[in-house]
Amino acid sequence: MPQGGSAQGPCCRGFCALLVTAGLVVLIYWAIFQPHHIRATVDSAVLSNLTVSNASSAAAAAVSYDLTVSLRLYNPSVRVNIYYDAIDAALRFRDAVVGPAANDTSPSVFYQRRKTSEVVKMEFDYWRPGGGVTVGSDVARELVKETRSGGPVSLELDVHVRVRYVFRMFKLRQKPRIRCSLSIPVKTDGRHRGFGGAVASGDRCSVKY
Repeated sequence: MPQGGSAQGPCCRGFCALLVTAGLVVLIYWAIFQPHHIRATVDSAVLSNLTVSNASSAAAAAVSYDLTVSLRLYNPSVRVNIYYDAIDAALRFRDAVVGPAANDTSPSVFYQRRKTSEVVKMEFDYWRPGGGVTVGSDVARELVKETRSGGPVSLELDVHVRVRYVFRMFKLRQKPRIRCSLSIPVKTDGRHRGFGGAVASGDRCSVKY
């Protein structure tokens, strides 16, 4: 028994040393060719047919609208390319979800080379007569107040992304979260008696990993 234990000791220490060495090699490799966080900016946002139903009711209300957002994603890394495996977007007003997910995101998956930009188009199609997205009555009243104030409507685009950073044989999976503030000036849209507006560009969005 003592002999077996003494034989296993050096073997275990050698295996642990190998793992530590391999880990250090990976860390040094990524320190040299480290991927930088992606950058995101809203290129444009077009809102139309914004209407609120039953805002004065004590029960839930409904918000209907169409929104198209062009989101520019930039890969600042000098050597590392990125695979975008999934993009899921939601729209919020005062922390309440008024768009569970974009009906269409184009492109939905793509490959981005280093030092390049890609524009992703997101469409929220929730204009339905008598329908839309169900929200609390307090949220609906605040939204009505903003649309009638003559100022902009403050919305937040919340985007969850799954990416793979790739450099040669090395891959690193990450799930960054992108948040963009949308301040859209609105006015009455005569086509459907709702509100609409557009912004040509916005501030840089926050990206957290």
